[in-house]
Amino acid sequence: MELNNIKRVYLIGIGGIGMSALARYFHKRGCSVEGYDRTQTPLTDSLREEGIEVTYVDSVDEISPAFRTDDPSALIIYTPAIPGSSAVLNYFRSKGAILKKRSEVLGIISRGMYTVAVAGTHGKTTTSTLIAHILTHSNFGCTAFLGGISSNYDTNVLFGPNNVVVVEADEYDRSFLTLHPDIAVVTSMDADHLDIYGSADKVNESFGMFAGQIKENGKLICKNGLALDGGISYSASGDAVARAVNVRIENGCFVFDFINDELEIKDIQMPLPGLHNVENAVGAIQAALLLSISPQKIKAAIAAFKGVKRRFEYIVRGTSIYIDDYAHHPEELRACLSAARQLYPDKKLTVIFQPHLYSRTRDFAEGFAEVLRIADELILLDIYPARELPIPGVSSAIIFDRVNSSFKKQCSKEEALVFIESKRPELLLTAGAGDIDTMVEPLKKILSNA
Repeated sequence: MELNNIKRVYLIGIGGIGMSALARYFHKRGCSVEGYDRTQTPLTDSLREEGIEVTYVDSVDEISPAFRTDDPSALIIYTPAIPGSSAVLNYFRSKGAILKKRSEVLGIISRGMYTVAVAGTHGKTTTSTLIAHILTHSNFGCTAFLGGISSNYDTNVLFGPNNVVVVEADEYDRSFLTLHPDIAVVTSMDADHLDIYGSADKVNESFGMFAGQIKENGKLICKNGLALDGGISYSASGDAVARAVNVRIENGCFVFDFINDELEIKDIQMPLPGLHNVENAVGAIQAALLLSISPQKIKAAIAAFKGVKRRFEYIVRGTSIYIDDYAHHPEELRACLSAARQLYPDKKLTVIFQPHLYSRTRDFAEGFAEVLRIADELILLDIYPARELPIPGVSSAIIFDRVNSSFKKQCSKEEALVFIESKRPELLLTAGAGDIDTMVEPLKKILSNA
């Protein structure tokens, strides 16, 4: 399907972070856009305020008449998170409508554009958002589809004046294989989505296929140590082609020097905490240099970077400090907790964690438990199932039982709020990719009044 032929777009699962970006993109292009999602959220509220119709009932009756006619200019986009039993999904299937996955649509949009694609089991959202920010802040410009809400621009999609697009490339169900990038950045290749891949070797194989789809004369930028050939390696520590050196904390901010085979950029201020974010910045800098952005403009853009919502996002800074993060893989969680420890070594760290997916909990229970031991106090919530049905014998208890902690508590979100109100911790961190974000505002209210 050609991009210019699309006039109407219906999105099944429109409230997802990637799907909502596509909704905004097509709305900006002047298409008629509407969609369904099972849950009303601040993001779906924002879409409605922008003039995009959203329904929360999985019923054919909720689909507007305009999308019930045979229309070759109509595109139906769905996310794999939507269950196969969905009435809306099956209606469009039964009438022979043009259905595409989100990743396939990104492939259509980026076809013919100069594409910077950022992939990785963790780190891709911050890195892709930082690349898009550098290009925008420097007035080079770009279109961007991001996996989070940029705090600088309060959106997950940017519209640029040129032919450059920055895309977060999702490895889930091999979605990123619809892309053919000019520059590919790979931030990590940890075992994840084993319900799809089956083994770590298959994950690595898929990333190798992604790297193999780089266009002729394109460039691969990959974190040092990954099993990928021919790329420009980068690292925040150790030996790599592009690397950070002289990393230190000054006035509560990480500062470092960037070096590659051609140049050095000194005293870069990275507002986001943690060595992992310094590493993300190194990868983003190398990508920006390949696009001929000047070192001075790169340095200024990074200093002005406000990050991504739900990526080590400060919610409260006062008597209590409250940070919220999307971390849902052991290595993401380790980076998040380690950054909190680095910044606040003398404060007691209380962590509320919500495991995401039964399969991920089963596959990484020991890894989660090992990382969660970093916390002084652990509050563990039930598993958020997302697209999955329960797996016999798998619950958050298999993590809880493995955690050796002076204080740990397994409870509901409601009980966790009562606990926080009674204890008023000095340093609180919430983490998870499920609906734990619904706790943010209540916790903010409790701790802002501490």
